[in-house]
Amino acid sequence: MDVGGYKCHAVEMCDFLLDGGAMFGVVPKPLWDRKIPSDAKNRIPLKSRSLLLCGHGRNILIDTGCGTKFSEKELAIYGVTATRSPDEALRDYGLSTAEITDVILTHLHFDHAGGTTFLKEGNAVPTFPNATYYIQKRQLNWAKYPTLRDRASFFAENWTPMETNGQLRVLDGNNLPIDGIELLFSDGHTCGQQLPLITGETESLLFCGDLIPTSAHIPIPWHMGYDNQPLLIMSEKEGVLKQAVAKNWTLFFEHDPTVAAATVKEGRKGIELDQVVKI
Repeated sequence: MDVGGYKCHAVEMCDFLLDGGAMFGVVPKPLWDRKIPSDAKNRIPLKSRSLLLCGHGRNILIDTGCGTKFSEKELAIYGVTATRSPDEALRDYGLSTAEITDVILTHLHFDHAGGTTFLKEGNAVPTFPNATYYIQKRQLNWAKYPTLRDRASFFAENWTPMETNGQLRVLDGNNLPIDGIELLFSDGHTCGQQLPLITGETESLLFCGDLIPTSAHIPIPWHMGYDNQPLLIMSEKEGVLKQAVAKNWTLFFEHDPTVAAATVKEGRKGIELDQVVKI
């Protein structure tokens, strides 16, 4: 897609597996299993999919996937396969990690921010040496002082190296200094999640992060057991989907195993998936 002066590319970083019940919360298995079938251990296949924006003199990456720092035990726990380093993934688009100018992080859970750094001689160092990394202040504070419920999802090596060498820019609201991109906010999954909206003259592209992780999560009650505030995320999602229908937004799905992006429409039973869009 070309949106707002940016060429938009879906960049697949890895495949992984998570418990289907956790991914769909209170939705009964006979319903969600029709959308994304589970394996014998009740796990469903997911993607770690980043968005690359090239334009306005910048190469911007939104989220960085699980990265390459996992131990063999962690790889087995999360069923991580088809892992590519960011350099390998970007090579498909004629770029290297050194050419990325900006990294926008929706939030700091390991499957979104694990690729921010890699291990060099046993130490975590920034994957994108010339980039500015952007995160919301409320999310960074939450990651540093997490609750018992979600502390296993945060790893300090995914932000500390950038803090140390001045590459981390902490935002407080919708003040991202990049043309053509505004930020929407969602606190239902985790505090201070920022969702980039790339705006064009006739259409826009919303990076949904964990507000709507897959196309199967379009129905309002279909949300994750991982969400910290279930009622809030349902309200946030309803508001975003209404705007997506009214303003012709394309939704980008970070974790859908097969669908990278799609539009939505008003259906007989509410807002539903419309057309799959190639990115």
